[in-house]
Amino acid sequence: MPEAPARAAAAGGGASAPADVDVVTSSGRRKITAHSSVLASASPVLETVLERRLQRLRESGKGGRAVVRIRGVTDDVAAAFVRLLYAGSRHGEGEVEEDVEKYAEQLLVLAHAYRVPWLKLWCQEAIGSRLTPGTVVDVLQLADLCDAPQLHLRCMRLLAKEFRAVERTEAWRFLRDNDPWQELDVLRQLHDADMRRRKWRRKRAEQKVYMELSDAMDILRHICTEGCTEVGPVGQAPAKSPCPSYATCRGLQLLIRHFSRCKSRASCPRCQRMWQMLRLHAALCRLSVGHCNTPLCTQFKLKEQKKEAVSASVVAKAGDGSDGRWGLLVKKVKAVSVMSSLGKRSPPSQCC
Repeated sequence: MPEAPARAAAAGGGASAPADVDVVTSSGRRKITAHSSVLASASPVLETVLERRLQRLRESGKGGRAVVRIRGVTDDVAAAFVRLLYAGSRHGEGEVEEDVEKYAEQLLVLAHAYRVPWLKLWCQEAIGSRLTPGTVVDVLQLADLCDAPQLHLRCMRLLAKEFRAVERTEAWRFLRDNDPWQELDVLRQLHDADMRRRKWRRKRAEQKVYMELSDAMDILRHICTEGCTEVGPVGQAPAKSPCPSYATCRGLQLLIRHFSRCKSRASCPRCQRMWQMLRLHAALCRLSVGHCNTPLCTQFKLKEQKKEAVSASVVAKAGDGSDGRWGLLVKKVKAVSVMSSLGKRSPPSQCC
């Protein structure tokens, strides 16, 4: 029995004209009357097919409707596909939403074959929302066949999260025994994703270290210019009240006091740490030589100026070792300091 979509009368435009297309399902037992203008506007593939079929009918002089066959799916799925083409978007009635939830996998194949992008995206979301370790392997293959990147990404995320459970499924064992190349591709993508996560975590850890060093430089500058409870600038007494960052500041004050009293600085790890902090401060300090209150700042700056006066070949050889790594550290801390200062800067006030 022929049937017309329920939305044909409300589709507007060509849908108000008599139906001129019969959509025939795979079994051939069901015909769905439709309008060529609606189908052609919804799918460029159907537009091309209908142009040829309708032109052939006109040239032959025969009456009747053009026939479009939707193969590879059940009759109910074909009918649901036509209803969705008449809906024209995701904002259809409840029946359309039920069709997508019920036949999402088969509708995804049809949306890919007939190039209906909004329906393809909708089906990807519907399938992805109910992914499980038991279905993810089959859905991943479907996503690759239908060129569905959003669904592929959701499958890979679930595989990375629940790989132990996926390995125990029958679908994974079948994939491993019958399609080793697909298995290798999945494992390669999981490995690449894991390496990206590790690299991202390493970058975050490095950024945290640079931020801590930048904060330490600010606190060292504060101690040597304003002073705090235990250490003050040269010729001044320590401050009576602690600063807002006293928890970190006190540790640095104790390190400075130890550095000033230690008799074995060459072998003392705490003194070596303080030595490196003073050297880092000198590399970041913007004051001219002799105008900074931080200990050893002038000496480190003069030493760097002498190194810059050395010939280019000697500098290049020196830069291949620890000096090259030190220069990179200074560059990273300086960049973090600039970004931190920009973040703390208050926005300019707007004039009325």
